Amino acid sequence: MDASEQVVLVDENGAYVGVEDKLTVHSTSTPLHLAFSVYLFNDHGDLLITRRALGKMTWPGVWTNSFCGHPQPGEDLADAVRRRADYELGASLSSLRLILPDFSYRAVDASGIVENELCPVFCATSDGRLQPRAEEVLEWEWSNPQRVALAAENAPFAFSPWMRTQLPAFLSQLEPSGGGSRG
Repeated sequence: MDASEQVVLVDENGAYVGVEDKLTVHSTSTPLHLAFSVYLFNDHGDLLITRRALGKMTWPGVWTNSFCGHPQPGEDLADAVRRRADYELGASLSSLRLILPDFSYRAVDASGIVENELCPVFCATSDGRLQPRAEEVLEWEWSNPQRVALAAENAPFAFSPWMRTQLPAFLSQLEPSGGGSRG
């Protein structure tokens, strides 16, 4: 992570209220800030889930959606998503779609660190070629989306809190084929 990265602070309505350094924003009293979550599908309709690296500040080692990130001040959200896909996974995206524009959550990690995000949720497709960064992703798997949802329901401790909350609403918005990749 670049030491100069910043996050965009927002109010409950999503209006800009300032910026803070990404390295210091996450604490036991994290202010509401802008982020995004992305669910990446391959051409077969499989969903990419990733396991967070063990060195991550929050929820190390848990399974989560394909990738997440924060837009920089003044950065278009779609551009931020593409930038993060390349950085974290070495992936290029196609068919990027905003699925849950108003998703937000607050969760507290076992360490006491708070995530407090206005976090629009996207889906996209990829050709499946990945080169994940070891400091971001411990392991990854392409899987059937309904199988992932069932696993998250049966073993919630193994998945990130934002994914557990996003997944049911996200999957209900996708086409009946299950893959968010068509359209």
